[in-house]
Amino acid sequence: MIRRPETAGLSINGEIVFTAYVVVTVLTIAATAGAAIADFARAEFVLGNMAELGISESWLLLLGLLKAAGAAGLLLGLVGVRFLGVAAAIGLVLFFVGAIAVHVCARVYLKIVFPGAILVLATASLVLALAR
Repeated sequence: MIRRPETAGLSINGEIVFTAYVVVTVLTIAATAGAAIADFARAEFVLGNMAELGISESWLLLLGLLKAAGAAGLLLGLVGVRFLGVAAAIGLVLFFVGAIAVHVCARVYLKIVFPGAILVLATASLVLALAR
């Protein structure tokens, strides 16, 4: 069960922030967990993208584990372990900033939208986790 803030009289703005936090964080968990599953499954599009970026396939397990850890941490943040949720969001923001940097350095701009979208979600999750 998702834990609400322990505030007796939660204002309307507090309700909106909390609802936004839950919705955005659930979307971030789904996107990040999906990306991790694709890594673990060695999906063809993942392998092709890694080759295009010049990343060795030996990194695939570690990258998948980092994404899965981020998704798990966000989930724990939703159920009440707030500091883990914030730490996971920070980790995901840093991870996907790095992914964007790799795309830019490799001049692979066409597929930058995928890590960019998760970066936006992770950043929003972090901001909302801190605001609630």
